[in-house]
Amino acid sequence: MHSISEYQSFISSHFSELSIEREPKNLYEPIQYILSLGGKRIRPVLTLMGAEVFDANYKSALAAATAVEVFHNFSLVHDDIMDDAPLRRGHETVHEKWDLNTGILSGDAMLILAYQFFEHYRPEIFRDLAKLFSKTALEVCEGQQWDVDFETRDDVSIPEYLKMIEYKTAVLVGAAMKMGAIVAETSQENANLIYDFGLNLGIAFQLQDDYLDAFGDPLTFGKQVGGDIIENKKTYLYLKAVEFAQEDIKEQLLHLFSIHPNNNSDKIASVKTIFNQTGASEATQQAIREYTFKAFETLEKMQIDHDKKAVLKTFGEHLMSRNV
Repeated sequence: MHSISEYQSFISSHFSELSIEREPKNLYEPIQYILSLGGKRIRPVLTLMGAEVFDANYKSALAAATAVEVFHNFSLVHDDIMDDAPLRRGHETVHEKWDLNTGILSGDAMLILAYQFFEHYRPEIFRDLAKLFSKTALEVCEGQQWDVDFETRDDVSIPEYLKMIEYKTAVLVGAAMKMGAIVAETSQENANLIYDFGLNLGIAFQLQDDYLDAFGDPLTFGKQVGGDIIENKKTYLYLKAVEFAQEDIKEQLLHLFSIHPNNNSDKIASVKTIFNQTGASEATQQAIREYTFKAFETLEKMQIDHDKKAVLKTFGEHLMSRNV
């Protein structure tokens, strides 16, 4: 296997050479634009890793990895429309740079293009990839709808929240790894185990994102710190604070999450204080550790070399300790 940085380099090089130049330009230029913005590209890296874990060459998984990244970016284009977001990765979002209709249509085209990348594989591999992809894509939509529904609910439970982030975020991480395993034609048991590894890492990744949104370093996080607090999002931090808080603190938190003040800095500071005082911050960090270690437990069940387990474990540890 290669190092994580090498896989990132392979993916970066691949996407720099990927050209989607077709007519009409106003359909395909936005696709080329969003893909050119880069980002962490964790999911396609995992597809390459998933293939090499089971003794296939990473190059054989590049088409599947491209499908994963194109789908992920399709979901971002449509998420940005739903959120009316002006920026993505520090640049104008597609619907802002072009217009709303273009964002919708180009996003639709990206979903179809993602499927076309599976056509690089022979029929039985294509079938298994497409079946997993369809299941995952539908779950991502379900997770997104739950996320939208939760914005207007005051009774969201922690199990419901964990199910939402599993579908919205983690299933695509698990699927990305399993696609590599499918390309490598490993056993069904191994493919399922590496899916579970990715799924639990994906949950840990999203919980870490929740935590960094409140407590990350503005210089390294890449997004506005406190954005979830400003938007009154009921994250794991919030739900744990509600669970742990004494009644007067709970009422204060509920009030803070019902207002949209002109100056958000005081609100952010007050909420972060409550997160710390109630123990919600530590509980969130503990949950990140638990899901990461749960992922590591699946590694021990895989019939792979120790050095390959070490690469996957290093990747998980990197996600758990990240600050971006």
